[in-house]
Amino acid sequence: MKTTFADLDLSGKLLDALADLNLFEPTPIQEKSFKAILSGRDIMGIAQTGTGKTLAYLLPVLQMWKYNKTGNPTVLILVPTRELVVQVTGVLESLAVNTTARIIGIYGGKNINTQKLLFNDGCDILVGTPGRVMDLSIDNAISLKEVQKLVIDEFDEMLSLGFRPQLTHIFEMMKAKRQNVLFSATMTEAVDAMLDEYFANPVEISLAKSGTPLEKIEQTSYRVRNFNTKVNILQYLLEKDADLSKVLVFTNNKKHADLLFTKIDELFPESFDVIHSNKSQNYRLKAMKRFQDGEIRGLITTDVMARGLDISDITHVINFEIPEVPEQYIHRIGRTGRADKDGKSISFFTEKEEPLVLDIEILMDKALEVLPFPEAVKINPTKIASEQDEVVMKNAHTVKIVEGGGAFHEKKEKNRKENWGGPHKRNPPNTKPGVNRGQAKAKSKARRKK
Repeated sequence: MKTTFADLDLSGKLLDALADLNLFEPTPIQEKSFKAILSGRDIMGIAQTGTGKTLAYLLPVLQMWKYNKTGNPTVLILVPTRELVVQVTGVLESLAVNTTARIIGIYGGKNINTQKLLFNDGCDILVGTPGRVMDLSIDNAISLKEVQKLVIDEFDEMLSLGFRPQLTHIFEMMKAKRQNVLFSATMTEAVDAMLDEYFANPVEISLAKSGTPLEKIEQTSYRVRNFNTKVNILQYLLEKDADLSKVLVFTNNKKHADLLFTKIDELFPESFDVIHSNKSQNYRLKAMKRFQDGEIRGLITTDVMARGLDISDITHVINFEIPEVPEQYIHRIGRTGRADKDGKSISFFTEKEEPLVLDIEILMDKALEVLPFPEAVKINPTKIASEQDEVVMKNAHTVKIVEGGGAFHEKKEKNRKENWGGPHKRNPPNTKPGVNRGQAKAKSKARRKK
């Protein structure tokens, strides 16, 4: 018999809110986390992306929440990106619709003075990125002294993005006696180090080890000559398969994301958009909404979209380029196959990227299926700038390295200059080669006596 949210002894207000969202059964991580978080102990949750971590901490937090007369937040939820602030705040507001909880979401990129005004009527649950939370605390716009529960989502990603100094500062602003609830997709050395230093023997709730492939996702790949040929095979798949109806395409950097978007937009006008960290916050949110609402067929993006974001019904994740960090592949493909639905991932890799694919296969202990390259796809021999071979100068001067230091050392000795500390300390003008400075000084003194 399946467990329902009612079996977790949730309040009637929360059960009504969940029913309005058409949610009735908890995921395994939600079921395992609920009582553990209610116990008040520090928690370290390790779970794959797409397993429902957000509700796993939001439900017990709301179950225990109590109104605070002072208007200072008693719950602080830290997430690594602006998009996640918007997403978590939205889910929180939907769950707390039948309560009087005052919920505020803050992040960088918006006017800080405008955000200060949000706190005029008090705040119970604060969701934010570490940098903006720290800035507002330093400015005394908010006080963290009454925080009873600290939740950090995507802990590993937050540390990899370099947020450790901000986190440390925030820890120091809060009282030591509080509950810490940490969720992470992977357990890294950086996560371990922070746990040892700042948290009191957290209970670990582990749903799956790092790198476990998501069983509901069909993973295939193609060997492809180069970037422009990848564009051709992507065009072929989009034209041939109507099932690629909601597609998330990952590149490894912003420049390649823009380049791919330019090419795809010519082939499929108004069907795709592009998101990366150089795009304004409003642009990114609008593009995500268009994608979520089905107004566009796909999004081209970087790993800014690989973590935490919950966009429903993504049919395919396409790794246009293979990530250099193998765990990132798991996060990328986890954008599909969510909420008990099947998903598909397709990866394009060049000869240069084959070692990266091998690292991913070792991490997952699973081989990617390599499909035959479609005969109908034209191979484009033109390379983009990053694929160009290093230019070798014709008739370049080569220097033979010899024993005893070699040409480099000979050149270094030849160019070495002795510094005597300034003109007045160098050899006098009448000093001849082979005469040391002491001899020159004595001769000069003898001449003056004459």
